[in-house]
Amino acid sequence: MNKIGIRHEDKYALERRVPLVPNDVNHHVKDHFLKISVEPSDKRVFGNEEFQEAGAEISTLDDCDIVLGVKEMPENIFKPDKTYVFFSHVIKGQSYNMSMLRRLMSAGSTLIDYEKIIDREGRRLIFFGKYAGLAGMINTLWATGMRYEKLGIHNPFSSLKQAYRYNTLEQAKSEIRQIGQTINKKGLPPEMQPFVIAVTGDGNVSQGALEILELIPSKHISINELKSGIIPLDEPIVTVNILPHDYLTHKNGKTFDLQHYIDQPEDYESVIEELLPEINVFVNGIYWDERYPKLIKKRWLKEQKDENKLRLQVIGDITCDVHGSVECTEKATEIEDPVFVYNPSNDSYGMGFDGDGVVVMAVDILPSELPREASEHFSSTLSPFIPTLAKADFSADFDQLSLPDEIKRAVIVHKGKLTPDFKYLEEFV
Repeated sequence: MNKIGIRHEDKYALERRVPLVPNDVNHHVKDHFLKISVEPSDKRVFGNEEFQEAGAEISTLDDCDIVLGVKEMPENIFKPDKTYVFFSHVIKGQSYNMSMLRRLMSAGSTLIDYEKIIDREGRRLIFFGKYAGLAGMINTLWATGMRYEKLGIHNPFSSLKQAYRYNTLEQAKSEIRQIGQTINKKGLPPEMQPFVIAVTGDGNVSQGALEILELIPSKHISINELKSGIIPLDEPIVTVNILPHDYLTHKNGKTFDLQHYIDQPEDYESVIEELLPEINVFVNGIYWDERYPKLIKKRWLKEQKDENKLRLQVIGDITCDVHGSVECTEKATEIEDPVFVYNPSNDSYGMGFDGDGVVVMAVDILPSELPREASEHFSSTLSPFIPTLAKADFSADFDQLSLPDEIKRAVIVHKGKLTPDFKYLEEFV
């Protein structure tokens, strides 16, 4: 039986999440007789004593066979014949993590990536996505309030705080509801209207963002209304949800097909710039890789700015791909310093809310701003797989490795070797 270890998170100072919460640890210890060690931490949202009371040992993880984490792990921790489970951020060949992957492989370790734990239809089974959306929208509304204040426009959103400053998600929601009541009674300042908030995507991230947006009074409009510039003025806030078929067209005029786009994105082009001119706040919640068209280009921002037509004030880039779908996402920001202002006129940026241009919120560990609720959800999806992981014989060859298909599909490296589905990473490492 493999001993399970839960390591402390050290990539970011305010990373407070855990992959397994004490209640689920207690279940595994009592009902499945598993041995679980938890590395001590003073910042983790669940304290050492909570894990100890749940039946875990508080100690180093030297004798653990499987080490669970959340974010990337330091290169110097990997040991031969041990299995590491975390969000590795290597499946796109990300250059900033190739050194880590090389070290893990040279150590003869095994890597399982949560991102690739999927069902037969390719749907992710273990994720924080909704909580990225929830925290991302809270932060975007907070950034909106702060930005308009800097522009000299006092507004209801200025009383909102950054997500991590609330003790619970419900506390944040309660304050947003109160802001909504204020908007209902007094509306928004004339200088802010018409006020359009757009959210891209329909996955877990976007659903979380839209859940927060539903707490404030707004009128939802169609893509055609947005494209034509017909923005109703009878509601203080107008919202629109932009989906792939709204802005992607087949180059030969064929009907948009999502799976075909995923397989052959080169056959499609983006017309999203027809939708952008009326938007004040843009919240990005789509999956993106380099094969796909960008949503907001620096060129478009500069053109709008030069012509004095730029209405866009705030971008909440929850997707957070640097120079990715939002090209002016210059960096992934930290919770302690979450926003910068991008100036399209000279292609520069400065941290904070001051400056000429567009505010970008691009925190890449957004779920950690809601650490307790996010961890509880994540743990509930991971827990069913823990007993099987504990029983697995990772010394077996990969083709003989007995794991559920969902987990086996997520094994990127086995005993130091890339598994068949991930051989393509050889060109990056």
